[in-house]
Amino acid sequence: MHIHILGICGTFMGGIAAIARQAGHRVTGCDANVYPPMSTQLQAQGIELIEGFSPDQLLQFATMPDLFVIGNVVSRGNPLMEAILNQGLPYISGPQWLGEQVLYGRHVLAVAGTHGKTTTSAMLTWILEFNDYKPGYLIGGVPLNFSVSAHLGESQYFVIEADEYDTAFFDKRSKFVHYRPRTALLNNLEFDHADIFADLAAIETQFHHLVRTVPSDGLLVVNGEEPALERVVTRGAWAPVERFGHELNNEWSLISQEGDGFIVRKSGKEVATVKWAPDSGVMGRHNQLNALAAIAAANHIGISPEDSARALAVFKNVKRRLETIGVANDITVYDDFAHHPTAITTTVDGLRRRVGQSRILAVLEPRSNTMKLGVMKAQLPASLEAADKIFAYGASSGKESLGWDLNEVLAPLNRTSADRAKAFDDLSALVEAVAHEAKPGDHILVMSNGGFGGVHHKILKALVG
Repeated sequence: MHIHILGICGTFMGGIAAIARQAGHRVTGCDANVYPPMSTQLQAQGIELIEGFSPDQLLQFATMPDLFVIGNVVSRGNPLMEAILNQGLPYISGPQWLGEQVLYGRHVLAVAGTHGKTTTSAMLTWILEFNDYKPGYLIGGVPLNFSVSAHLGESQYFVIEADEYDTAFFDKRSKFVHYRPRTALLNNLEFDHADIFADLAAIETQFHHLVRTVPSDGLLVVNGEEPALERVVTRGAWAPVERFGHELNNEWSLISQEGDGFIVRKSGKEVATVKWAPDSGVMGRHNQLNALAAIAAANHIGISPEDSARALAVFKNVKRRLETIGVANDITVYDDFAHHPTAITTTVDGLRRRVGQSRILAVLEPRSNTMKLGVMKAQLPASLEAADKIFAYGASSGKESLGWDLNEVLAPLNRTSADRAKAFDDLSALVEAVAHEAKPGDHILVMSNGGFGGVHHKILKALVG
């Protein structure tokens, strides 16, 4: 079958493309921005890419593709989509295609939640792989234990990062309702995606739609310290529920240890100890919870906590999760995907636990749709409290510009020190200010869910210049 994918260069749709190719299909695709690293990864797998969404590309094929798979970046008015609709060509959403053609009949382990989906999915996949379960997987990032973010797999098991964002312009349900997991891991739940959800209650409804799809002989692994998830489960759960958290009242709990390792407890009994590898890049209490959840999910398919702990001892984190980009003049520069205030808080806290009293210079770009709408702006100062200096960037014009005053929002951070937090609308000025402030022994933490104009490498260059 020839599949043509619209919006192929996103992490999720690129993963679908790779899996479809591994399944033996001819795969082509298009996107507005076809560039490395996704473009090179796809082309290396024999996938032909076309720049843009012109309907003229339909004329390039000797025979019309059998199916068009539509990413959620595509909306009505997209010229290629309009041509597909006008010509009555067959189309389907990415999540629905995946659910019907890849996940059907397999034991799906789905990882859902506002935060930590990518890391927890990577941990769970690695636990299965390490223990020779040969899983398929689709992860919304590049796990460093693997060379690719998606794989068809050789067994009945498939681990998927289960996103609550909507499926397509013609299917406004969350993506994860298409996955029909047998093991569903609900990591946490906060308000996010203000561009498509009116409030937290609307997201809770989508999560309950996911809960409704888990069979009675499946398992729900639920963060027992999240009120929103408790409300979801209270609506009705037809599968057994195992809760995890720091506290002993959860079926799965932990005892934190020095160096961010931890002891795993099941029903109050100590059953395993996780020791992170020194070069794992994993740190912080939030990652202890991510790992505990992955251990609980793996236990459902027969992997003991001890065997999971052995896997996690050689786990390497995902790219852009407190990833060290470089060191210059004894100043370390990190990259992290954090963009929601809670994720920013846990990321800064994780680095603080690792570096102790050394200075942390936080460099932030609040560019997610939710942040640009200003929904979470009041929470930003508190999320950055553990950093010593804050440099924030907001474009003054264009589609990435904020609709609110970044300096005004950061003002509470300057009550004790007048120049602790600064806002910039010029990237070069921000780089210069960071390089001027940084001293040997400092840690520069860059946080954004975008490319941030390559600011990490610009800072490193300025530090040595």
